Amino acid sequence: MASGLNNDMDEPSAEESPPANNRRVLGTRRSFLRWSGIAAATAAVAAVGAKVLSSGGSSGGTASVAPDITLPSPVATLPQQLRSVASTPNLDIAGITPLITPNDDFFRIDTAFSVPKVDLATWRMDIKGNVRSPITLSYDDLLAMPQVEAPVTLACVSNRVGGTLIGTAVWQGVELRTLLDQVGVEPTGEQIVGTSVDGFTAGFPTAAAYDGRSALVAIGMNGVPLPPVNGFPARLVVEGMYGYVSSTKWLYSIELTRWDAFNGYWIQQGWAKNGPIKLSSRIDVPRSGARQPEGVVTIAGVAWAPNSGVAAVEVQIDGQWHQATLADALSGGVWRQWFFDWNATKGSHDIAVRCISTDGQVQTGDITPNAVDGFTGWDTRTVTIV
Repeated sequence: MASGLNNDMDEPSAEESPPANNRRVLGTRRSFLRWSGIAAATAAVAAVGAKVLSSGGSSGGTASVAPDITLPSPVATLPQQLRSVASTPNLDIAGITPLITPNDDFFRIDTAFSVPKVDLATWRMDIKGNVRSPITLSYDDLLAMPQVEAPVTLACVSNRVGGTLIGTAVWQGVELRTLLDQVGVEPTGEQIVGTSVDGFTAGFPTAAAYDGRSALVAIGMNGVPLPPVNGFPARLVVEGMYGYVSSTKWLYSIELTRWDAFNGYWIQQGWAKNGPIKLSSRIDVPRSGARQPEGVVTIAGVAWAPNSGVAAVEVQIDGQWHQATLADALSGGVWRQWFFDWNATKGSHDIAVRCISTDGQVQTGDITPNAVDGFTGWDTRTVTIV
């Protein structure tokens, strides 16, 4: 799912907090997930075999290495961009999650037993369905189109409160609405359904390509071609939506349908059809159960409120809320770093965090009983000051 992910799972394989070390730069841990139900999703591979050279193994380092292709320079950034990545520094706090997640650290969740290897000589992407002029595009066709870049935070619907199934990359590709305008969407084209070469499907409202959020067919990630595990040669990236409804990797086709005419793979398994990412926040430091000396203790982490942006972060210490300091905002679709310097006294202390979006929503502390559309609650921990 938003993975770099082809889809989100009910029981993710990694929900760990950040590693217990003192690194200045911290990325999300890659998460590998396999599920016995994959057979149903991969049955379609035979039908699209002409576009796949082989389904190569994902073991070893090659699956995360970008192919040796030179990407054209982007001609623009998408509208919600507030400032460049280069002019938005990371907070100088040991252990805080970096603004941009390195490719090797980007979380991965998908239904593929192995990473599909695509032959660019035969790979094609169809845009079809309820459109006036269907088209078929090659990789060279995509390279020749005006490229945009967009930093976007992607999250898995299975990311528990405080979890690590979330990351931010600078994606490069062709704006989705540019492609849709080229084919001409019919009024009945209410849903965009992405299909992967491995048979996975995901669908989201066509309106998402036109409402101002970043939405693109991506061919690049953090300045290089998509690594195979992240969807080479092309994938969908849609700001503000969980991956199970929007982030089709190893893209094979885009089909426009009526909203009620088709349910994507995970909708058929009981997940919610709409999948907006819920606003949330995470404490990176200090670690839960940490013992630290009396004095100033920095509490820090990241917060996200996709499509709107983070307006404030509040830290609760022993029941009392305090205003945290925010780092510069990169865009509404990207998480935001925050910190609070706490004058800590000896004893055991309970800490929690919540965020507030620019449109006034306050992150709820209610714990989701059945997270078919994302988890809710506050990230909490107890630390001991000695």
